[in-house]
Amino acid sequence: MIAQGGPRPAPGTLNHLYFDAMAQFDRPNAMNYREAPGRWRAISHRETERRVRQISLGLVALGFQPGDRIAIISENRPEWALADWACLTGRFADVPIYPSLPAEQVVHPLTDSGAVAVFVSGEVHGAKIAAVRAQCPALKHVITFGAQLCTGADLTLAEVEACGTAADTPEGAAQWKAAALAVLPGELATLIYTSGTTGLPKGVMLSHDNIYSNVQASMKVLPLNVGEEVALSFLPLCHIFERMGDYLYWAMGASIFYVDSFDTVPIALQEAQPTFAMSVPRLYEKMYARAFENALASGAFKKRIFFWARAVADRWADTVLAGHTPMGPIAWQYALAQKLVFSKIKARTGGHIRYFVSGGAPLSPEINKFFYAAGLTILEGYGLTETSPVIGVNSPSAFRIGTIGRPIAGVEVKIASDGEVLTRGPHVMQGYWNRPDATAEAIDAEGWFHTGDIGVLEDGFLRITDRKKDIIVTAGGKNIAPQPIENGFKTNKYVSQAVMIGDKRKFPVVLIVPEFAALERWAALHNIYWTERAQLLQMPTIQQKMEQEIREECEKLKLASFETPKKVALLEHDFTVERGEMTPTLKVKRRVIDKNYAVLIEKLYEGPGTLE
Repeated sequence: MIAQGGPRPAPGTLNHLYFDAMAQFDRPNAMNYREAPGRWRAISHRETERRVRQISLGLVALGFQPGDRIAIISENRPEWALADWACLTGRFADVPIYPSLPAEQVVHPLTDSGAVAVFVSGEVHGAKIAAVRAQCPALKHVITFGAQLCTGADLTLAEVEACGTAADTPEGAAQWKAAALAVLPGELATLIYTSGTTGLPKGVMLSHDNIYSNVQASMKVLPLNVGEEVALSFLPLCHIFERMGDYLYWAMGASIFYVDSFDTVPIALQEAQPTFAMSVPRLYEKMYARAFENALASGAFKKRIFFWARAVADRWADTVLAGHTPMGPIAWQYALAQKLVFSKIKARTGGHIRYFVSGGAPLSPEINKFFYAAGLTILEGYGLTETSPVIGVNSPSAFRIGTIGRPIAGVEVKIASDGEVLTRGPHVMQGYWNRPDATAEAIDAEGWFHTGDIGVLEDGFLRITDRKKDIIVTAGGKNIAPQPIENGFKTNKYVSQAVMIGDKRKFPVVLIVPEFAALERWAALHNIYWTERAQLLQMPTIQQKMEQEIREECEKLKLASFETPKKVALLEHDFTVERGEMTPTLKVKRRVIDKNYAVLIEKLYEGPGTLE
């Protein structure tokens, strides 16, 4: 069985998308950045057009040739997008690099791509380049977005723009635009190095049409209003999910508010008051945990109201999702629940959100349903860097919690005999840079890209069950899909992160990072005293409490005995990108965690399992 998303969009380029948007929109606040708390600086479409043109002409004046690769390492900010558009219209392929990577991990994408220049946001990333520049012989210029030169940089963005100003005559501008529009759909637009859970990252070659087709197909299913949206951009723009979203916002004439840190997203939601935002599940998990923590911290009366409202909203959601219209008591009770409880949750998102989109990792169905019932719809989608990225996404008219929706236009999906999700269409990459062997392994002779994910098709909706490489096979030969179980654990108010371990072992165990705000509050209420978190986690009462919480979640999930973790270990700090335990897109590197916590894990396997 093959699920298809309809006819593919006509081939095109990102440069056509850019100039079409410039001709259609003239908003004074096309791009926005936060100058100070509560104060945002706006950049108009016209200012954006001038700066992109002059940066692009400046790069040409520096001697760069069409096809050269130019890297970008920066947090989200308008300059990231300006540099990106300048590269695309100048016929350079840009190479985005995650700003969270340490200096030694920046070397590979720079050298493997042969990058001739790199844009950096400022001192921190300039210093990274300075530390490894001797290892990057092709690198000619380091350009800082800052007003002044920083460590490692030899040019500022303003100086590059000044170089382009001399060539920015009517004739020069016309020639530049003509050359940009002459780019063919199949030309390389970007090299994105996959974070990967094993081995060196591979450079994914995405053409103009790979991404353009994805934008055009996504526009047909995502409910964006032309020229009206206010979008919050806070996932790293080096992530293809946010980057495609940026192009999508641009094509729809949205006003984009750039946020340079995930930590400031709650403030930015209040200040920018977006109508649309895209995120990985971590944001929704934190919002969910906060809603419950606030309810539990309230007095007994408010707590009863919260859980009454949740029960009402749950019944309302079941009715709506079943295709019926809520009537009678459930309708007026839901209206009251919205007024008393859910309006406050909406207010914390700025009060104007119409839709969230979730991608990058699986979203717990329980969390998705909670927000849907609260009146905040999260459209879950799915894709990979290699697929530009969207394969499928839920839409308001085709919405099914627990799935990632139906394939978008031009995309085909089928399930292989071993359960792996395969996809084919204009969204599939050209291949891996300098890696024909890896390309041949990923894309078969019929053009099907092997995603590495396990899934099923249900009435055209795709449900992802786990990563193929993540499947745990116990010593007894039992197969366990850990992601749905971990997601179930993370709905518990006392759990922040969860990772199951158990491959080739006699039973599974789980490493838990507690939601410390909730756990410490519980400890204080029970007159438990501690000075450090490590001390708190070693207390038998705390360990018993967390084991009981996990036991209850296992019962809710109706796990088979072989799927149930037999022991729990509590960790005092989150898994991080810096320690290599998560990819920059916040996917767990299970093998790294297994290695980093080897001593602790081995202790868990001393003696029989005890949790059941």
